[in-house]
Amino acid sequence: MSIRIVLADDQQLVRSGLRVLMADHPDLEVVGEAATGEEAVEQVRLTRPDVVVMDIRMPGMDGIEATRWITAGHASTRVLMLTTFDEDDHVHGALRAGASGFAVKDMALDDILAAIRVVAAGDALIAPSVTRRLIADFVARRTAPPEHSARRLEGVTEREREVLTLVGRGRSNTEIAQDLFITVATTKSHVSRLLAKLGARDRVQLVITAYETGLVTPSNPAPYDDAGETRPGAAPALPGSASVDR
Repeated sequence: MSIRIVLADDQQLVRSGLRVLMADHPDLEVVGEAATGEEAVEQVRLTRPDVVVMDIRMPGMDGIEATRWITAGHASTRVLMLTTFDEDDHVHGALRAGASGFAVKDMALDDILAAIRVVAAGDALIAPSVTRRLIADFVARRTAPPEHSARRLEGVTEREREVLTLVGRGRSNTEIAQDLFITVATTKSHVSRLLAKLGARDRVQLVITAYETGLVTPSNPAPYDDAGETRPGAAPALPGSASVDR
């Protein structure tokens, strides 16, 4: 079955370019376009897409507010935000609004298509340039008292805490299975139970929870330096499209 997509960007050229590119991929189907946040919300109501590719800066209702409306009213629709390197505040806002992924506008178009497929599959994706530094800063802005953090993890088993910690450190299911000497299938079951117990939409929100509850701290070494290059020996904070799984 094809992935149904709404393209939301105030630049016609961007929408047209993505539409033309997707025409060569039978698993991708553009079912609507929007130039404003209001139009994006309306297109989601009319077409019930699997994924909205959402620009952040649009006239009127911006992409973050549109994402908030979409994720609140259409649980099955996921939002892939388009961002740039210097829009840290917008990334934080999109996280709060419930976005499932972040693609950088200067990524190769094929990488953006790969990101759409990852998000449509129910997984989460953050472009390598949107590093753990941003997630850590996001969490620092809304630090919860210890008693609140403890309540957040009520009902979570010790093994699930271990899995949540590793998810927060950016480990894929395969890597978590290797770290804990369990099967990938068992890892996926733990992740699914964590999503249900914590009321999280996807893996991005599990990462945030791992930070908010103190299982992972901002003092952990960031896997990328300020230029976006991988540091030797550092595990990725949030994997790319090939390794993000549920």
